[in-house]
Amino acid sequence: MYQGPTYYGRAQLKPSPFNNWVVGGYVFLAGLSGGAALISAIADAVRPIGAAGAVRRGRYLAMLAPLVGPLLLIEDLRTPSRFYNMLRVAKGTSPMSIGTWILMAFSAFAGLGAAAQFASDRLGWLWPRRAARATQVPAAVAGAGLATYTAGLFAATSTPLWAAAPQSLAVRFGASSVAAAGAALSLAERSARTRRALDAITVAALATELAATEASHRSYRRAGVDGALDGAWGQVEKIGATGLGAALPLGLLVASLALGRRAGRLSQAASLATLAGSALLRMSIMGAGDDSARRPEISLRFSQPDNLPRV
Repeated sequence: MYQGPTYYGRAQLKPSPFNNWVVGGYVFLAGLSGGAALISAIADAVRPIGAAGAVRRGRYLAMLAPLVGPLLLIEDLRTPSRFYNMLRVAKGTSPMSIGTWILMAFSAFAGLGAAAQFASDRLGWLWPRRAARATQVPAAVAGAGLATYTAGLFAATSTPLWAAAPQSLAVRFGASSVAAAGAALSLAERSARTRRALDAITVAALATELAATEASHRSYRRAGVDGALDGAWGQVEKIGATGLGAALPLGLLVASLALGRRAGRLSQAASLATLAGSALLRMSIMGAGDDSARRPEISLRFSQPDNLPRV
């Protein structure tokens, strides 16, 4: 396998055509919405009365991806017809097609749930509340797919950094989505008991994210693509997304839970850092992935059979 330089140092691969800010924003909102649907469904099942406020806000928060997501995707695709054309077929071998239909299914169930919740809030009727509960389970299932499918979409490309650790990248995205949703719901929660429960969910999700991050970095080193994290986007991933966006809020939330009612400010600071870290994770992974494609010494090393991920 050739390991030398390429002609005039030209890249072996082309970086992705995605706009990091636009698509990264969609991936963040998709994870946040999916995580909100999942947490609200669990909260309604465990504490249907005590967590009613968090359940209601979770159903409304889940509408971010259905309302804003298609606009961001259309903006990146440059023309609405490309997005519409993806709805004409369903291909089980295409991560983009699968993701499109996950988004559509989630939008349908989350939309029905949010509409029923709105009718219940405004009119006080019982049947819309029951309708919201009937849709929350399929919305949560689709939300779990929405929170993780983007990792599969990235890993299915030839971009070395994305393809080197597909499983741990999916865990990172999924855990970060749940953490962001828990943080967003905690910020608006007035009940101290419910806020502590949401913070505990965020702690578990952040701990999972950090473990998956370490697993990803080990995979990057084994595949020889870790050099892509030496650049600017790699530093954003290490310092911003992992350090300030995951490790710091994890420590603050542990301290907050230990202090109890006196730690409201710590919880708020941790929630804001978690949300920022979740957004930075997506954008930094996209940027560092593009860097790995631009550098021929990384892409050529990764293309050797011994470095390809085992399926």
